[in-house]
Amino acid sequence: MLDSYFKISERGSTVGREVRGGLVTFFTMAYIVALNPLIIGLAKDADGKFIGGGDAPNLPLVAAMTALMAGILTILMGVVGNYPLALATGLGLNTFVAVGIASKMTWADAMGLVVLEGLIITVLVLTGFRTAVFKAVPAQLKIAISVGIGLFIALIGLVDAGFVRRTSSGPVPVTLGDGGTLVGWPIIVFAFGLFLTIGLMVKRTKAAILIGIVLATALAVIIETTLKIGPNFDGKNVNPKGWGLNVPAMPKDIVATPDFSLFGQFNLFGSLDRIPLITVILLVFTLLLSDFFDTVGTVTAIGHEAGLIDKDGNIPNNDRILLVDSIAAAAGGAGSISSNTSYIESASGVGEGARTGLASVVTGICFLLTTFLAPLVAIIPYEAATPALVIVGFLMMTQIKSIDWDDYGIAIPAFLTVILMPFTYNISVGIGAGFVTHVVIRYIQGRRKDVHPLLLLVSGLFMIYFLTSPINAWVG
Repeated sequence: MLDSYFKISERGSTVGREVRGGLVTFFTMAYIVALNPLIIGLAKDADGKFIGGGDAPNLPLVAAMTALMAGILTILMGVVGNYPLALATGLGLNTFVAVGIASKMTWADAMGLVVLEGLIITVLVLTGFRTAVFKAVPAQLKIAISVGIGLFIALIGLVDAGFVRRTSSGPVPVTLGDGGTLVGWPIIVFAFGLFLTIGLMVKRTKAAILIGIVLATALAVIIETTLKIGPNFDGKNVNPKGWGLNVPAMPKDIVATPDFSLFGQFNLFGSLDRIPLITVILLVFTLLLSDFFDTVGTVTAIGHEAGLIDKDGNIPNNDRILLVDSIAAAAGGAGSISSNTSYIESASGVGEGARTGLASVVTGICFLLTTFLAPLVAIIPYEAATPALVIVGFLMMTQIKSIDWDDYGIAIPAFLTVILMPFTYNISVGIGAGFVTHVVIRYIQGRRKDVHPLLLLVSGLFMIYFLTSPINAWVG
């Protein structure tokens, strides 16, 4: 029954691979359950209130809802979209909501804008517009998007592991480790996990990525239990030799009772009582554009990595996949945890062999269990999970050979797409730069007919996105 519904054999996979892939995807993105509360849960709205309306932060409340929504929406993606793609609160989007939106209004008003954006993007899917835009993008630009995301997630892995860090001063923005030197036991755990995974992959070992995460986590627990290293930041002090995000110590309590009372705390049009209509439109537009094209990039990248892309660069069940993702945006706002979106970390599960929605169902079940087992998930430090991102980044980068580097109308936009995603830490910026450059070059070449009208429209919207600051200044 599973094979028939999810088309497991048809896509060259097995139930075992799907389960392993689903577990790997969960382990590589489980950090969102701990990280989202630190972004959303610690920010104050315009009235000085924390999310939920309290005078003090309630991080378990945010963590429980983050895990619940991720679980439900990821299972929905698996069952409806039949695609190995997991969803959760969008990083970057949650920061924008916390800093750029909630600071201007109440949390309920801010989440109302997120719900509104999700409803708009759902209408765009139901009318066929979002799918049409997806198909209007040249196939080789879709490959460039996938390659760019591969480089991006590899950088995310290196940064989260502490292998690459920001510099406090000097001519370059990032450097190796702490001041040009790798320090601390956590980086040893990262190196161990990375080389272990590489070795297992070279030996064609099944579950290489999953084994790497589990054994690296075990090593991390042993080191922390023995040496008591602690976090790299405890809220007051910075310890460059500490663990990133989670300290891998065995928790006192493994099971905790979740509280889902955040659900439904949104006010759809309440923001109009606080800020002008034009500002509301620009905020929703920024959310919409980022959500729209981050997903296009992620879905494309996963499809290329899984070998599910046809000759025109399209994917199976495209409409259903985009519909679930659009519903997720509104659902995230309804759950008061910011917009939920597709996660590129799903590529780690694909790297483990996932090809169908069964993997997403497995990931979703893990997230639902996390609502009760949040303390157990907190064992996994960044340093144990991030080697998977570096490995998957390599796998996705191998597609670069399929780009026609002799055609400047493709090569230059592809180049900008690939480098700007990691350099700006933003998928949408890379996509937008590639689209705009492609249109400009094709017009210079006198090949206007090669530019799809929808791509021309989207490029114009991206120009508005890039010029948001001057436009804001102009309209006051």
